[in-house]
Amino acid sequence: MSGITLHLRSELGKALEHRSALTPTTAKTLIDAGYTIRVERSPERIFEDEEFEKVGATLVPENTWREAPKEHIIIGLKELPVDTFALEHTHIQFAHCYKQQGGWDSVLSRFPRGGGTLLDLEFLTDDKNRRVAAFGYHAGFAGAALALETWAWQLTHPASEPFPSVSSYPNEDALIVDVKNAIATGKAKVGKEPRVIVIGALGRCGSGAVDLCLRAGVPTENVLKWDLAETKKGGPFPEIVESDIFINCIYLSFKIPNFVDMKSLDTPDRKLSVICDVSADTTNPYNPVPVYTVATTFTEPTVPVEVTGKPRLSVISIDHLPSLLPREASEAFSKDLLPSLLELKEWRTTPVWAKAEKLFQEKVATLPKSEL
Repeated sequence: MSGITLHLRSELGKALEHRSALTPTTAKTLIDAGYTIRVERSPERIFEDEEFEKVGATLVPENTWREAPKEHIIIGLKELPVDTFALEHTHIQFAHCYKQQGGWDSVLSRFPRGGGTLLDLEFLTDDKNRRVAAFGYHAGFAGAALALETWAWQLTHPASEPFPSVSSYPNEDALIVDVKNAIATGKAKVGKEPRVIVIGALGRCGSGAVDLCLRAGVPTENVLKWDLAETKKGGPFPEIVESDIFINCIYLSFKIPNFVDMKSLDTPDRKLSVICDVSADTTNPYNPVPVYTVATTFTEPTVPVEVTGKPRLSVISIDHLPSLLPREASEAFSKDLLPSLLELKEWRTTPVWAKAEKLFQEKVATLPKSEL
């Protein structure tokens, strides 16, 4: 027996977040390996509570992780609801506080104040510094789908009617049907499919965006696939403004020249009408798409950009895009994370987790003393 207890918390407070860090499949593998799995009941999670119970997990009430024994490891996906109480557990999650995002110090300081530890899922890397698990593919896939639908919506609806709310799909095929229909509607209006530029096309996220475009019927020649080679000269890039749709899929770790900015948008040659910032570095001071300041949601998927001339321009900046395909995205992510979870019994000496703890301590050391 490993003696490890994982407590899967609900994504309480994150609207329309249906994904899960653990699935019934991966929970069963962990249980078979001697782990104890506690699962908070959740009305939002794509997997029914009973699916976890059938594989041997123990169901507990929602939002009870605070009362869990200190040695239990709390696992979730999105950041915890905003609060101030100190955190005493080890948490595995995406915290969005290592790149000095808005409010990062208040988020991070809760861990050292309570003696807790953050093992951030975004920064779990193997011995070759590759992420062990990421939602990138389905983020790009979903982002491209919404971008194409928004493009068609703009062509067939007045500016006073923003793109409507969206909800999760049961699978990729159902989503593609809707996107194909949208493209057909847009093509009927302007006589052509959109031109799409994907930056970061060689990564997980970019490959998902490209795959969606091609599977939905956008001609190959209409999909510009850019990566480091194409962007090394530095932007802003007129090719973005001359495309109908721009999908940003890069992983941002340091300041780079802007891909597009308000000045570059101010041109009569602009065809750009939709930006999908899959990276969603909305509050990051290094954001290379500094034309918006609002994180969008499934309820309100787009935010307008104040530009002169036509067409109108909308930005999609949803930070949980994979929840559009929650079951498939969760299964893929949790399967990739599983080998590392199986090493948690010696996590302080296992490279993946030891590096994550070291990074946590380094980030804590940068906190203002007033936060400690």
